[in-house]
Amino acid sequence: MKAARFHAKSDIRIETIPDPPPPGPNEVTIDVHWGGICGTDLHEYIVGPRVINTASRPHGLTGSCLPLTLGHEFCGRVSEVPEGSKLQVGQAVMVDPRLNCRECLACTSGRANVCEKWGFLGLNGGGGGGAGFSEKVNVASRMCYVLDESVDLDDAVLIEPLTVGRHALAATGIEDFSGLNVLVVGGGPVGVAVLYNLRAKGVGRLLVSEPTAKRSDLVRELGLASGDDVMNPLIVSVPEECLSRTEGKGIDVVFDCAGIPAGLEAGADALRAGGMYMNVAGWELPMTIPMQYCMLKELTVKFSMAYDDKDFQDVVADFAAGKFAGVEKMITARVTLDDIVSKGFDELLTKKDDHVKIVVTPRAGLST
Repeated sequence: MKAARFHAKSDIRIETIPDPPPPGPNEVTIDVHWGGICGTDLHEYIVGPRVINTASRPHGLTGSCLPLTLGHEFCGRVSEVPEGSKLQVGQAVMVDPRLNCRECLACTSGRANVCEKWGFLGLNGGGGGGAGFSEKVNVASRMCYVLDESVDLDDAVLIEPLTVGRHALAATGIEDFSGLNVLVVGGGPVGVAVLYNLRAKGVGRLLVSEPTAKRSDLVRELGLASGDDVMNPLIVSVPEECLSRTEGKGIDVVFDCAGIPAGLEAGADALRAGGMYMNVAGWELPMTIPMQYCMLKELTVKFSMAYDDKDFQDVVADFAAGKFAGVEKMITARVTLDDIVSKGFDELLTKKDDHVKIVVTPRAGLST
């Protein structure tokens, strides 16, 4: 089968590798339909290997190291099952790609998303050699969420990034956002996922800070925020605008989906006394807490890492229930596996602000 394999920084190759072996007793084989290029994938392409394992540090669960098949956001159809499987050939499924030991303190206390040996199929091996950017992949049956017939498999690939957004909401510990003033910093893929979840759950006043015109326009086009509620931090003072637009109250919760110092400082400044800063972004630079805001206003600073079983279950259910209507507009390009480097990774490098999500298919005819 064809697979996109990571060899080194700036070195992803389309190779022919063996099909996965027959699935084991607790596995199934999936024919991949769509896989999404994640910010982590792009980061590995630019500066990796970081998350991806090398020969000197193979993954603790899979034992894998580069070269390995990429792609951890993916959906497809079951193509092979072992005897006695609860899954059936032909079923459409979304895959939860997390790898965890299920034995450490984090796993046994309901925090498997921060397992001591955490990893992702498509970044850290497994899958019988396959992953989201290959034609086939073996996955544990428990990682599969059967999709309702009403769910369009062309768009279901968005469930995984939406689940990242859902966990960010859950990690705040806030049950009801309906009366809150919320600021989302960054209108990229993670920011849009958070915005969709806030819309699905209900939110009081929603403001967005995004410096690029194309992403700002897309946020408005998607109906996630309107008009002047999408602010350009290079032109206006985000803290002052937030104060003005909340009748002097300030922001209750900031979701930082950008991971840059200026965004953190503006977000902390915009928060009311006792407000919460939730970091969802991965940072490339060291994070420095702005004490002049965080201490003097007794802010709560929290972090969100990936997602857990409940987040995945809830997003799959909400997706089938139509609570993410219009989310397919997040997909700004569909490309074939053969073109994943030139029209996927390199496109995101040179025209990042033109895109929210590029998705990839190994199946002829699906990309049109």
